[in-house]
Amino acid sequence: MTACIHRCRPQVLEFECNQNYTKFCRSDYPNQFSCKPISNTVHKDQDQDYDDDLWLKIKDEARSDVDQEPILSNYYFTAILSHSSMESALADHLSIKLSTLSLPSGTLYDLFVGGLTEDQDIVRCVKDDLRAVKERDPACISYVHCFLNFKGFLGCQAYRISHKLWLQNRKILALLIQNRVSEVFGLDIHPGAKIGRGLMFDHATGVVIGETAVIGDNVSILHNVTLGGTGKSGGDRHPKIGDGVLIGAGSCVLGNIGIGEGAKIGAGSVVLKDVPARTTAVGNPAKLIGGKQNPVKVDKIPGLTMDHIQYVNEWCDYTIKTTPINPLNPSPLVLHEPLFNE
Repeated sequence: MTACIHRCRPQVLEFECNQNYTKFCRSDYPNQFSCKPISNTVHKDQDQDYDDDLWLKIKDEARSDVDQEPILSNYYFTAILSHSSMESALADHLSIKLSTLSLPSGTLYDLFVGGLTEDQDIVRCVKDDLRAVKERDPACISYVHCFLNFKGFLGCQAYRISHKLWLQNRKILALLIQNRVSEVFGLDIHPGAKIGRGLMFDHATGVVIGETAVIGDNVSILHNVTLGGTGKSGGDRHPKIGDGVLIGAGSCVLGNIGIGEGAKIGAGSVVLKDVPARTTAVGNPAKLIGGKQNPVKVDKIPGLTMDHIQYVNEWCDYTIKTTPINPLNPSPLVLHEPLFNE
């Protein structure tokens, strides 16, 4: 095994962070309800020791994996154990994944490691995303497993770097990274979108997020979700997703609409109107469980609990009635009882 090739450090990228996202469980949020932080411990992203412990944990997990599968020793050494920091390892891993013959990994590494090194806010987002996946996805067996293999996590971190390039007006380079992420990982996040911390893309295949979309903190999004526009007009045209939202698989949220904090979008829904905080919207077109006059309130943060079926038994009373077949009209009349009020 050979050590990683030392690359020239790029010039400092003067990133300006515009992600002034509101805190989870805002004090000014009406009808505030109790919630838990991203992890069982209080956020310690300002605590350098805690950050270092996460990287040490990843390296320990890598050594344990090598003990179980010695044939992966070279892979784990190159990807994890030879690096002194998470920033270096992530930049190296992404550069290898996204490189092409005409866009070598060395060039991408210099770009990625420069962004990660010079903007610690990105690094804090990376760590919160990593913890979010480990805590919310039962298929994630370890931090190192997510770090190396989860394309939703990797695609999101590549987006974070491209977003900074977009804010620097380096749009051609940002769009190039977007395209490579789409080709390699199967999710398409426009670099102009704004995404908070503690995000989890579960599976991530088919996720599409438009240019003016905004996603808050502690949001969980499953596969084949679209946060898109409704036509070809420009301007602010994409959804705004509040903190703690859960968006089920196959859902489409279209237009410049708001999904309130702690709301839940059921799988396969098509959302065309605002969804109030702490409510559940399902169907095509999506409607609120309980009706818009008195919607059923979600008592926990769905983006953290990942509960897709709460209140299902209370509204899943859909029935189909048929009339006897009329010989003159062989097609029976089908009457649908609504799942919930408008």
